[in-house]
Amino acid sequence: MKKILVLDDSLEIRTLLDQFLSLFYEVITFENGYDALEWLQQGELPNLILSDIQMPEMNGEEFVSQLKASGFFKDIPVIMLSSLTDSSERVKFLKLGATDYLIKPFNPEELQIRIDNCLTR
Repeated sequence: MKKILVLDDSLEIRTLLDQFLSLFYEVITFENGYDALEWLQQGELPNLILSDIQMPEMNGEEFVSQLKASGFFKDIPVIMLSSLTDSSERVKFLKLGATDYLIKPFNPEELQIRIDNCLTR
């Protein structure tokens, strides 16, 4: 079963994503990029990462920057989930190496399609 890593500081969003995505994937959740990076450095390797941008300790920008700078994790697809609707934010994250960017609130079916598209590339 494919593994999805979910990062979001909102317990509601983490729970919603866990409940929905667990129908299709193994789901691991963290509330910030720092804890997720520690988990990755223990040798865990998800097939895809869903990450919020605004999080405590290590935000989405710092997380994606460190992830993409790593030789070991740089090829993991990352979909950003954010309430930030500004086009410049989307462009910034796509330039950092994010695979996709979805604005909250999102349609779970659309998210599922975007995940499937990333995993089949």
